[in-house]
Amino acid sequence: MKALLMDEKAIERAITRVSHEIIERNKGIENLVVIGIKTRGIYLGRMIADKINRIEEGDVPSYALDITDYRDDLKIRAQIKSNIKEAFLEKENMSFSIEGKNVILVDDVLYTGRTVRSAMNALLDCGRPASIQLAVLIDRGHRELPIRADYVGKNVPTSMEEKVKVSILPYDEESFVAIY
Repeated sequence: MKALLMDEKAIERAITRVSHEIIERNKGIENLVVIGIKTRGIYLGRMIADKINRIEEGDVPSYALDITDYRDDLKIRAQIKSNIKEAFLEKENMSFSIEGKNVILVDDVLYTGRTVRSAMNALLDCGRPASIQLAVLIDRGHRELPIRADYVGKNVPTSMEEKVKVSILPYDEESFVAIY
């Protein structure tokens, strides 16, 4: 490990700040939905939705997005399922629609932008949201696509050789961000 960038408290503070920024930019929580990109983005998305719900005393839903079938870096791509909603939204009630919603797309680290592009393709296959806004815990730079985050927990300039590791409870044993 080269450096510890964020401990659990720093992550919590970043989630709180980002949640307030989301509420402010969207002028409340009406028509808002949070969708986390598998794997750690799911947990960060749930944390953001929970924080927003506590602040606004509301009920912003949180869903999980699996972009496996949309990745462009897999040698053999799986066939995209005919009912894409079943493939990507993890919720018992599959009648959910993103049509006309303000979607907050959440990921742990923004790097080249390819994951976010894949996630947007998956979302657009499910409907036409009013907007897609990107929230990330870490923005490390080195974009290959013209994608930027609307909400950033921490900007971390890195070299191409460095690795950023995000650990989030309950998926991991503890919550921290480190650079290797």
